[in-house]
Amino acid sequence: MERIVLVTGGNRGIGKEVCRQLAGLGNKVFLGSRNKKKGDKVAAELGEGITAVELSVSNDEDIKHAVDLIKREHGRLDVLINNAGVYIGSSGLLKPDIESIRDTFETNFYGPIKLNAAFIPLLRKSKEGRIINISSGMGAIDDLHGNYAAYRMSKVGLNAQTIILARELEGGGIKVNAMCPGWVRTDMGGSGASRSVEKGAETAVWLATESKIPTGKFFRDKKVIPW
Repeated sequence: MERIVLVTGGNRGIGKEVCRQLAGLGNKVFLGSRNKKKGDKVAAELGEGITAVELSVSNDEDIKHAVDLIKREHGRLDVLINNAGVYIGSSGLLKPDIESIRDTFETNFYGPIKLNAAFIPLLRKSKEGRIINISSGMGAIDDLHGNYAAYRMSKVGLNAQTIILARELEGGGIKVNAMCPGWVRTDMGGSGASRSVEKGAETAVWLATESKIPTGKFFRDKKVIPW
């Protein structure tokens, strides 16, 4: 079954690898990129089945354009992967960097809220719509630590909205889950990270394609983990 998929932040790192793997499985992938030229370059590099779309998750006009494009070309969306994210600053809450917190939440928290709401009408047209939020173990309340407050809190919020939206959509044919890719060797994760980008993308691809998955859960390595 060919799926219509949108991956935000798809021009590099985990998002790029998710696009590569899903296109390789015969799916039609829209690669969201804040910079259209960079997105086009990566789409051409990755090859058949991938179309770049200019998409900053903090830009309402970009979101509307992406919705209109996918609606016009396919009339539905099967999988939305909220991968776009930022990792700004390392300060904690004793001396909080409010601007960094605001900027982080704009992309990591508000971005998925807006994308999900905008694309739900097209996801409802799918036989098995799915929303996959790329989260992090750094946002797991079960294992929270100090410092990197902006990033940690944004991912706690992303996990919370995963649960809330899954409950609101329960029984409606759209499944919503979050996943932690682990510490991956990307521009964000750094060269010292323990995981390859292929491993980091694995669970997102599985959640997008596996025939039977639950909803409202948090995954790592294709297994449910504590929130």
